[in-house]
Amino acid sequence: MGRWGPDARGRLEAAALELYTERGYEQTTVAEIAGRAGLTERTFFRHFADKREVLFGGSTRLQDLVVGAVERAPDTPAPLEAVVRGLEEAGAFFQQNVGRLRRRQAVIDANAELQARELSKFAALASALRGALLRRGVADPAAGLTAEAGIVVFKTAFERWLGETGQRDWSSLLRESLDDLKAVVAGDEAQADPP
Repeated sequence: MGRWGPDARGRLEAAALELYTERGYEQTTVAEIAGRAGLTERTFFRHFADKREVLFGGSTRLQDLVVGAVERAPDTPAPLEAVVRGLEEAGAFFQQNVGRLRRRQAVIDANAELQARELSKFAALASALRGALLRRGVADPAAGLTAEAGIVVFKTAFERWLGETGQRDWSSLLRESLDDLKAVVAGDEAQADPP
């Protein structure tokens, strides 16, 4: 397929993930990614600021999806329930990309720089969730604490989901992780499910 073919962004993402898996993140260059995708480096930089962003390109879309769902949640749910409802929206996003997300996570887990980048993306999501809660009328520090608790629930559910190859229902994994967090906060760690 020529460099003017469709879905340049998707081709670059696929090529990068293949190369990161085969050779390692640090050993892969932008030129190699572009070449594997049949594109130029210039095209790469039209879509991504750097080679890290190939792995995190969906973060903004995910954040918009989750925050939008929190903002649309009925007024009656407790703040943490509104956050979990927002996080449930991520299920369809994840289900379409199970294999890619597992390979992506393996690349991130093998590289400290990428782990740091992932943490910054989680911090951005927590900040966005806090903003959504503030707009719902939740005061600080409750809005900030709730957003951070939501990130803990999200990360725990996501790790479980990947470990189970994405076969279990995302919503039930979120609810299970929320119940585990509630058990820990209540001082009943023995009731929390083992990882």
